[in-house]
Amino acid sequence: MKFRHLVSLIIALICVADYSVAQKNIVIRGVSENGAGRRIELLRYSDQISMREVLADSSTIAADGRFELRCYANYPMMVTMQIENYSQSFYVEPARTYEIVIPTFDWNLDEKRNVFLAPEPLPLLFQNLPASDVNLMIDSIDRTVSRFISDNSFYFDQKFKPSRYYFDSLQFLVNGLFPKCDNDFVNRYRVYQLASLKYDMKFEGRKKLIEKYIKNQPILYYDENYMSLFAALYANSISKGTKDISVYQLSHWVYNLDLDTYIDSIGMDPLLRHEQVRELAALQALQESYYNFRYYDAEMVVKMIEKLAERTKFAEHKTIARNILDGLSRHSSENAQSDFLSFTLPDVDKKPVSLKDSKGKWIYIAFVRVNDPNSISELETMAHFEDKVLSENNDVEFVTIACDREFQKMFHFLKNTKHGNRFNWTWLHFDGNYDLLRRFQITSYPWFVLINPDGKPQYDITPAPSSGFLLNAPWQKKIEENPSKGLFR
Repeated sequence: MKFRHLVSLIIALICVADYSVAQKNIVIRGVSENGAGRRIELLRYSDQISMREVLADSSTIAADGRFELRCYANYPMMVTMQIENYSQSFYVEPARTYEIVIPTFDWNLDEKRNVFLAPEPLPLLFQNLPASDVNLMIDSIDRTVSRFISDNSFYFDQKFKPSRYYFDSLQFLVNGLFPKCDNDFVNRYRVYQLASLKYDMKFEGRKKLIEKYIKNQPILYYDENYMSLFAALYANSISKGTKDISVYQLSHWVYNLDLDTYIDSIGMDPLLRHEQVRELAALQALQESYYNFRYYDAEMVVKMIEKLAERTKFAEHKTIARNILDGLSRHSSENAQSDFLSFTLPDVDKKPVSLKDSKGKWIYIAFVRVNDPNSISELETMAHFEDKVLSENNDVEFVTIACDREFQKMFHFLKNTKHGNRFNWTWLHFDGNYDLLRRFQITSYPWFVLINPDGKPQYDITPAPSSGFLLNAPWQKKIEENPSKGLFR
């Protein structure tokens, strides 16, 4: 009896494993010529409104350079392959296997220049792609558009009056590509990309395009091309105020969480009469409002989106609202970002250190590279004011995270140079933790982050020491005034 039960359990586990593999119907196999040991990630967007990146799969490149990634899709979608600070996007289709070669690459390029300001794409060479592959057809469309606009740039220049005749010629060329194409995704890409271009170049107004591509038509949530056009046509059309509703009225309804009035009022616009379109546009508008701090209270915007997510009858809108909230999680009550101090990094003696024990203090973190003159200059300013800061408030901690690829650079800097004794605070090495750098949105060095006693970033962008910030920081205790007694006191 026990044996039969054990066999049943094994069969059940095999079935579950097979089901989980079946759920990932896209396989990407590849070889990296010099990337062994590096972490490779496959990312996608959750939707085209929130544009929140989701990790579809990840792996470590084996010693022989091989890797394999899997994901699921029931319709073609764009994914991004990322290794450290380098990435490349492409389209994948359901039930397909892709073979990729990553040729020899200079992984140290980000230490020679800022790859955030001048991005370097991750080189990907696809093997054995059929002529009908989505990437090949879309690349052909993009190259045709780019070449035609480049060759006739004068007639598309917005400083002059763009020529509708030349746009019609471009449209004729693009429509002539793949005349027998039966791939719906490619056909929609062609239609919606030309529509977006027509809108950007002011050849056709927003109203006409909405009536042509959105009004009285089903919303294609699953199609990235349609949703991208939708987002472009409704961008800033509500959040900054409309012809009939001022931004002050909108901000008033948001502040009072008056969702009914907000939704009903924007429906006065003929382009927003349809309930489903209106609610989707409202989600996009609320997300835009979050960043418009001049008129909107960010915390109330989050609560408004939460309220819409609870009350909507459209399942897709509930998902998009939750994706937006996850993206704005710094102010969301559901995702309070309590994990900002959850990382563990090695110190100069390679002992693991977690900053969780420092929660309750002000933590001023400097992300630096030890061979960068600007980083050293800012660290010297920190050292100059360290004693003054700590004498006024001992609930402040200075932390430096060295982001040089080689641990030995930090070790040599602290142990074998005169700087070691001067910068006598906590030093950690980022240890190849690129997720940490992305979480703190590091785009250049030096970069500073102030964590408040609640364990959250105090600012979106923290001032550097050279700005005089350390002399007027929020951790400074206010001195209570003791006015001298007057003549009759």
